[in-house]
Amino acid sequence: MDINLSIDIEEAKTVIEDFIKTYVKNAGCNGVIIGLSGGVDSAVTAVLCTEALGNKNVKCLFLPESTTPVSDIKHKELLVKKFKLNCKTKNITPLVNEFLKYCPVKPDKYALANIKARIRMILLFEYANMTKNLVCGTSNKSELLVGYFTKYGDGGVDIIPIGDLYKTQVWELAKKLNIPEEIISKPPTAGLWKDQYDEDELKLSYDKLDKILAGLEKKIDKKTIAKLANVKPFDVERIENMRIHSQHK
Repeated sequence: MDINLSIDIEEAKTVIEDFIKTYVKNAGCNGVIIGLSGGVDSAVTAVLCTEALGNKNVKCLFLPESTTPVSDIKHKELLVKKFKLNCKTKNITPLVNEFLKYCPVKPDKYALANIKARIRMILLFEYANMTKNLVCGTSNKSELLVGYFTKYGDGGVDIIPIGDLYKTQVWELAKKLNIPEEIISKPPTAGLWKDQYDEDELKLSYDKLDKILAGLEKKIDKKTIAKLANVKPFDVERIENMRIHSQHK
C-alpha cells in the first residue's frame, strides 16, 4: 500500500487552462491579474494563464517590501524575461509603515504578515477593477487544506487555478512548463519576515505533508498514514487539527 501523489501532468495542464479560459469568458472579463512573488506557485500560475489567455490578457504585479528576499526579486525578473510577462513592480513598504500608524494594537510578526498580504490584495483588486480583469490566486491545495494563507489576503481572489494540486504536484507541473530550475528548487517562502520558510513553519517537508493530507482525504487509518508518510502519529493528528481549525478560511 502506498499514498500515490503522481498525476497525469499533461491532463492537469489541459484541464486547468480550460478552466481559466472558461471562467474568464463567463465572467465577461478581459483576463487576469496575478500577484507574482518570485516563487514556484505564482510562476506556474502565470505561465498557465499566459498559455490559456495570451500574454496581453495576463497582467502581473510584483509587490515587494522590506523583508522580500533578494532571491525573489532576481527570480521574478528571470521569469518575466523568459516568458515575456507583463509585470509592474510597486514597493509596498511605505504603505505598510503608514498602516501601522493606525493599528489599535501594535501587531506581532504574524499580524504584520497578514497586513502585508491584505495590502497586496487591495492593490491587486484595484488593478483588476480598473482593467476589467479577475484576480487570479496562486495558492496550492496543500496550503488551502491546512489554512497556510491569509484570509482576505492571498486568499482573497476570484479564481485559484492550481488549488486542486498539492505542492509536490505543482513542482511536477513546473518542470513540464519549463519554469527555471532555480525557482523550482529553492526553499518555499512567503517572505513575510526575515528567514521565513514554509517547511519550518509547517514543521514538515511538503512531501510528507502532502502524503498526510492525501491519506486523510482518502480516509486511510491515521496509524497507516504515519507509516506510509514516514512521520510520527502525532504529526498526522497535528495536520488533521490544522485542517479542522482552519475550516473558517
